[in-house]
Amino acid sequence: MKIYNKYIAAIALSLVLASCKAPMATVIKDEVKENVPQNFNQDDQADANNNTGTTPWRQFFTDPNLVALIETSLKNNQELMITLQEIEIAKSNVLAKKGRLTPTVGAGGGAGITKVGRYTSEGAGDASTDIEPGKAVPDPIMNFGGGLTANWEIDIWKKLRTEKESAVAHYLSTVEGKNFVLSNLIEEVADNYYELLALDNQLDIIQQYIKLQQKALEISKIQKEAAAATELAVKKFEAELAKSKATEYTLRQEITEKENEINALCGRYPQPIIRTKENFMTTIPQTVYTGIPSQLLANRPDIKQAELELKSSKLDVEAARKEFYPTLEISATLGLEAFKPSYLVKLPESMAASLAGELAGPLINKSAIKANFQAADAKQIQALYEYDKTILNAYLDVANLMSKIKNLDHYYELKSQETKSLEQSIDIANQLFRNSRADYLEVLLNQRDALDAKMELVEAKQKQLSTVVDIYKSLGGGWK
Repeated sequence: MKIYNKYIAAIALSLVLASCKAPMATVIKDEVKENVPQNFNQDDQADANNNTGTTPWRQFFTDPNLVALIETSLKNNQELMITLQEIEIAKSNVLAKKGRLTPTVGAGGGAGITKVGRYTSEGAGDASTDIEPGKAVPDPIMNFGGGLTANWEIDIWKKLRTEKESAVAHYLSTVEGKNFVLSNLIEEVADNYYELLALDNQLDIIQQYIKLQQKALEISKIQKEAAAATELAVKKFEAELAKSKATEYTLRQEITEKENEINALCGRYPQPIIRTKENFMTTIPQTVYTGIPSQLLANRPDIKQAELELKSSKLDVEAARKEFYPTLEISATLGLEAFKPSYLVKLPESMAASLAGELAGPLINKSAIKANFQAADAKQIQALYEYDKTILNAYLDVANLMSKIKNLDHYYELKSQETKSLEQSIDIANQLFRNSRADYLEVLLNQRDALDAKMELVEAKQKQLSTVVDIYKSLGGGWK
């Protein structure tokens, strides 16, 4: 019999050891992070001490009206509020994982009735047992009880700790996600604000152009009466004037929509946007210092978020791997139990207690555990690709925008020269038209070219200012 028991113990131990075999996770290597270039462009000299991305947004933006809009959006924006709730959800998950490391204790009470057969071992035993002299166990038997129960999974493989660490990493990633939402929100408010100022200036230009065309129309009518021009010239000027007035209403609608876009970002109903448009064309974009590319890893919230998600996914793989190992659970109860309520207070006779430990591991049909492990391993690889993509896109964003701001500077300078020349040509063409030395087509073409050039100059200024904001966000600015 002893030999038989030894065989049973040996077989059980072998089965437990067999159940401990777990597959290995895929070893991943982050080559993109290791190979980040030293500079954003080959012609640029990196300076780690100058990085615009570390500047707080209140110092970066100097327009008080824009600052007020950003402050309002940070208080009321719905997307930001949703993100804050995601942080609370992740925080609760951390507390839930932490709670699994400690015993679960409960309290309860109950009552029941049992009727056993007379000719059974239990029934015969109850019938022959006297609780007190002359008092046998009643039939049927009532049962009253109450007490404490405790269950505790001993974290022998640190699986529960690993799950908690994964939840913490995910919680921290949601915090960085909130910071990225902040950065994007500030960029959107600033970009829309500059677009609104550009539309205001374009509206002023078209209104000035309408006055100019009205004068040209009056001159063409006078010349027609003097037989110096034809009805065709009058109709052409009338058509051009109607076209400009139609453009004015288009701009007014675009201004209304842009104002409401800003109001939506601020989480409020439509209302006028306070702004000063007069200094828009003389505003000089701020000088941007990019620092070195490796600083993006610390400055950009989306990169830090992806890095923390990668860390969380690695821990998830480790936790899924430990599911192949046996688990040790301890359960205990302590309370009072009797078939009559008055007996519950008789101690220690009514006291009941139990203590049990269980070591169990998966042995047959591990397909579910294997599937969970393979899914976690795939998510780990997916998180790495997402992290690498985020780093690469961040680098390309800054490199493209720095190139864009340089080209926009040259573009704006040439457009300014073009606008000045065309404004002078309008005066010359109008003078020649008054003296019948130029026809109406020359006047119209000069006016159209000058209008287009002025409109494009305003757009260039808006792009200059917006590109600086975009670079600021791409360097990791805006959330501090």
